[in-house]
Amino acid sequence: MRHFRLWAGLMGVLAVVGTAAAAEITTATGPVTIDKVPAKVAVFDIAAIDTLDRLGVKPDGIPQKLYLGELADVAQGAAVVGDIFEPDLEALNALAPDLIIVGGRSSTKAEATSRVAPTIDMTMDGDDLLAQAKQRLAAYGQIFGKTEQATAIEKELDASVAAARQAVKGKGKALIVMTNGPKISAYGPGSRFGWIHKALELEAAVGEVDTATHGEAISFEFISKANPDWLIVLDRAAAIGSGEQGAKATLDNELVAQTTAAKKGQVIYLPSADFYIAAGGVQATQRVLAIIESAFEKAQ
Repeated sequence: MRHFRLWAGLMGVLAVVGTAAAAEITTATGPVTIDKVPAKVAVFDIAAIDTLDRLGVKPDGIPQKLYLGELADVAQGAAVVGDIFEPDLEALNALAPDLIIVGGRSSTKAEATSRVAPTIDMTMDGDDLLAQAKQRLAAYGQIFGKTEQATAIEKELDASVAAARQAVKGKGKALIVMTNGPKISAYGPGSRFGWIHKALELEAAVGEVDTATHGEAISFEFISKANPDWLIVLDRAAAIGSGEQGAKATLDNELVAQTTAAKKGQVIYLPSADFYIAAGGVQATQRVLAIIESAFEKAQ
């Protein structure tokens, strides 16, 4: 297996301060060996922070905004080293971390942050996100000497998936939509949110949907024609706190009201930041699964 050297921006073996045995992990850019447990870590990816929080690992450097109220305790005592889009290199230099974790929105800055300290890209996306989430969990367990905890948490995640899968079984077809103020996009199998269809074996109301990052722009007529049994909704404005029109107001439409989903009260509003900002974080994913399971269990 080839490893990559990550010193001063070069891919490779990570030598960081600590006392544990070397950890061979998988990242978004390939396999990496980390020699020792990092004594100080800066994390720019909210999903990574969410999973590390579940493992009991507290980052020393974090983005200015964590988006998830459940992560409020993470900010206590941590240094702000930028945001999820742009690292503050001066603040990073002052922190002097042994390891920097980027992912998703911050992944494009890996080269810049690697000039400060060894950097790994832990991006997750696509309909295989759940498998990647478990892979990242295992990697963090190895990096921070918490493999047993990671294994136990993975079993809990598997149980959450199994429960949600059982709840949706035979309950009809679903359409995943994202509202962004007054705009609506649809997501199907193979898209960034397609992991719900794949992991839960949930049949899609529409098979052919553009898999672009921001989904396929659709109209109320599209939703009416698809006539899903279930409408699974992400409110992007709520996730990022933009203050734009909310999803419930956007979907308050006569055509939407005539769908099977609306008539049966089977419109699920997911916890927006969990689903959109922290996608793949273990705790965030379990909260999303719990909402889905609860909604489907109530269906006749």
